[in-house]
Amino acid sequence: MGPLVIVGAGSLAKLAHYYFCRDSRYEVVAFAVSAALRTEDSFMGLPVLTLEDLAQHYPPASCSVFVAIGYTEMNRARERVYQAMKRQGYTLASYVSSHCTYLSDTPPGDNCLIMEDNTIQPFVRIGNNVILWSGNHIGHDTIIDDHCFITSHVVVAGFTQIKPFCFVGGNAVISGGRPITLGAATLISAGCVVHRSTEPGSVYAPVRSRRLRIHSEQTNL
Repeated sequence: MGPLVIVGAGSLAKLAHYYFCRDSRYEVVAFAVSAALRTEDSFMGLPVLTLEDLAQHYPPASCSVFVAIGYTEMNRARERVYQAMKRQGYTLASYVSSHCTYLSDTPPGDNCLIMEDNTIQPFVRIGNNVILWSGNHIGHDTIIDDHCFITSHVVVAGFTQIKPFCFVGGNAVISGGRPITLGAATLISAGCVVHRSTEPGSVYAPVRSRRLRIHSEQTNL
């Protein structure tokens, strides 16, 4: 699909480089960061350009970009750069792992990163600028709106709607026996079990494990 510039030079950019180089038809040609954040000339053996000068080296008609920024500010940092790239006329590339089970007939939007071992069931719709880390189950008829981040081993029941800017932590379960909507910018911490719809901007944290004041040999295991 041609040349690709990855926006970012951190751990997510490193992973994006790995996936796009080994499991896509894109050729990663450079990284780009804002001038204020540029601390080195090269990364992963490729040049690091400034976003301010990117169009001089790679005009929008000559390459695609992928914005590799994590969930900082509830995904809004990634969304700002994503929108800036679109305003400049760049095509935003998406990656879906060849080791993902993607059964929906509707492809994801642009600037999505869907890693290995995800199961995307039929009739799922995934918006723009969404990151799905490895090993999630996304149930049938689920809608994941723009600018969301779902980490690893999350189970999302069918008919769930996840509104924009949500973050769902590892091993969370979204399931209520009826359709559930996560309000915009909901934060679901790792290990949570959510059985009902959430209000926008709400935060959910599980009850943490506590140490019992007995020795393991006193149990019946």
